[in-house]
Amino acid sequence: MNGVAQHCPDAFVAIITNPVNSVVPTAAEVLKLHGAYNPKKLAGVTTLDVCRANAFVAQHLRASSNVAEDELRNINVPVVGGHNGITILPLFSRIPNFQPTDEAREALTVRVQFGGDEILKAKEGKGAATLNMAYAGYRFTDSVLRALDGEEGILECAYVQSTIVPDTPFFATPCSLGVDGIEQVHGIGEMSDYEKQWFDKLVPLLQKQIQMGVDFVHG
Repeated sequence: MNGVAQHCPDAFVAIITNPVNSVVPTAAEVLKLHGAYNPKKLAGVTTLDVCRANAFVAQHLRASSNVAEDELRNINVPVVGGHNGITILPLFSRIPNFQPTDEAREALTVRVQFGGDEILKAKEGKGAATLNMAYAGYRFTDSVLRALDGEEGILECAYVQSTIVPDTPFFATPCSLGVDGIEQVHGIGEMSDYEKQWFDKLVPLLQKQIQMGVDFVHG
């Protein structure tokens, strides 16, 4: 980040390096030291969580209902919180006509949260979710570039500086992208009782991980 601050301080910085929950706050603090921090130009890439949530819902609906393929391809599950384990919260309640059993909802939520572990297990520890991450990085970067080029109406979930949750200076929610970067950070909106339970669990953990990133810079 020192190089970014010194040589391209106006660049849009999309961080995909884990642990995103801590690395983004670290990057922000380094940029601040150089007087080069612009919260509109720094984001943690959480697109992979959205892609997984969309795919898992589509698989579930394909197997249990007569939803048209066009509708399945257009599923867009908001995923809020962070980008690690239980800090990842897919808001399945936002998907119309998606009414899984309690057991299925729990399984889908945990699968989104720990999808990387599933891939590690499938590869017997010999590889990680590299292709998944590559696609997620491409999708987010493509959205950013199109927005910077003037295209309007681009919305992506991202882990950004936020005032949405008290005492939690970074949080992932849907964000409107524009020519200046992050143009608007949208709120979480309504959550189901089930999602609120996960929300109450994730916030204290995310706050600790954010502070770890800040402390890494300031000791």
